[in-house]
Amino acid sequence: MLVIECRKSVLLFALPALLITILLPVGCQKHHETPPATSSAESLPVPKIPYAPRQYVCYRTDQPMTIDGNLDELSWQKTPWTEEFVDIEGDLKPAPSLKTRARLLWDSTFLYVGAELQEPDVWASLTRRDAVIYHDNDFEVFIDPDMDTHEYYELELNAFNTVWDLLLLKPYRDGGPAVNTWDIQGLKTAVAVHGTCNRPGDVDSGWSVEIAFPWAVLAECAHRSTPPGNGDQWKINFSRVEWQAEAKDGQYVKMVDPATGKSFPEHNWVWSPQGLIAMHYPEMWGMVQFTTAVVGAEPVAFTPDPVDSARWALRQLYYAERNCYLCHGTYTSDVANLELDAISPAGFQWPPKLEATACQFEARAVSSDGKTHLSIVQDGRLTQENK
Repeated sequence: MLVIECRKSVLLFALPALLITILLPVGCQKHHETPPATSSAESLPVPKIPYAPRQYVCYRTDQPMTIDGNLDELSWQKTPWTEEFVDIEGDLKPAPSLKTRARLLWDSTFLYVGAELQEPDVWASLTRRDAVIYHDNDFEVFIDPDMDTHEYYELELNAFNTVWDLLLLKPYRDGGPAVNTWDIQGLKTAVAVHGTCNRPGDVDSGWSVEIAFPWAVLAECAHRSTPPGNGDQWKINFSRVEWQAEAKDGQYVKMVDPATGKSFPEHNWVWSPQGLIAMHYPEMWGMVQFTTAVVGAEPVAFTPDPVDSARWALRQLYYAERNCYLCHGTYTSDVANLELDAISPAGFQWPPKLEATACQFEARAVSSDGKTHLSIVQDGRLTQENK
């Protein structure tokens, strides 16, 4: 009976790929996204760098914000920049050749994102909303309000200010799907080109982006009231896609690799490195802490979340369980089989309580004081309950 159920589970791993094809436009399986595993011969890719998400404190603005792409308001001028973006794989690859950085602010209505992208040759081609924007050079925002890695937001835009907004019910590795028809009601975006767009022969300085995300929409996946409370933390990341392009016949075209006859792969530069070429590993995104302090007042220090090490420990267990299933056709209820001996999250009882059948598992970890309960299941969703 277990063998029959397990075969059904293999089919269920494959079926979401069809759903993704239906819900997303043609060509949307982008180079820096990993589709779900569909065969026992495959393994789930895991990050190849230590878990060390970048940290940022998001201040409140008490001044009106004009969304025009120019980050010239006094509030923006007082707002700290993120660190410069790095390669999506982190130190495993060379540093980006062009500078990218971002800023965050909030008020009672919006979460604001500003970004600057150094670019000597600004170009864009896509003008239809919800086109596959990363086929152009683009800027991307990813937001997981409750850090469960499910039900999160993605927004992409190019130098034309053409927008693609997506709601991800699950990461692609867990079966997706992405809801391409979903739109952020009340979204405001703007781009300012510092130079010229689509004009080869001159040298531009780059382009800047300004985005206002309505809290009313972000609350849907936060499953709590918004704006966030003082000290609340969300998982957020930023990405930049950069293609190698050249001027031909008065326009920009992607450079072709003579060895393959296809365009060179795009560069993926991000704020918080992923450790693999896949943006849809939300657990690797940066940590943003919200403060009610007004920007420009006394600085607020980032306070690491003591629960985060336990979240990461359960995530490593999830990777191991998924690969156990893909290798052996079953999950395991014995933590010893997962070779996680080196893991011991501070402040939590370990190993966790692990229950499994051939086709599903649940691991539950409890803090030493019994007040925080974490659990993770086979589809990757991690939940937290505070008692």
